[in-house]
Amino acid sequence: MAEHAFEGSWRLLSRIDRAADGSMREEPTLGSDPIAMLTYANGSFAAQFMKRDRASAPTLAATHNNTGAVGGYDAYFGVYSVRADGMVDHNLLGALTAANVGMTFERRLKVEAGRLVIDLETATTSGEPVIRTLTWERIA
Repeated sequence: MAEHAFEGSWRLLSRIDRAADGSMREEPTLGSDPIAMLTYANGSFAAQFMKRDRASAPTLAATHNNTGAVGGYDAYFGVYSVRADGMVDHNLLGALTAANVGMTFERRLKVEAGRLVIDLETATTSGEPVIRTLTWERIA
């Protein structure tokens, strides 16, 4: 498999959900400022997210195109493939939430100015569509 610019290990800088009108939405299970790591290597990936204040973290089911966190923590791993349209499919081989195993999620990935930016369509816990943008810095 050809190496992609996004391969490597990354630390999360920001996680922002925006509604269709551009306004921000707070996601309650992990919040907008979780601690997270992400790794891509040779067609495989692994991700871990933790809400900074886990005492206030509800456990909610997964939403559209996204996994579900448990007690302010989420983790999953699997294989990825880059499609002809540039989207990246992530097939989950393992996940903290058993219902997420085997699911495939699509993401748009781009590396610019040394940062990885991931955009995905998902929904709030009430079902409102949002675009989530995650910005990562490479771990040296």
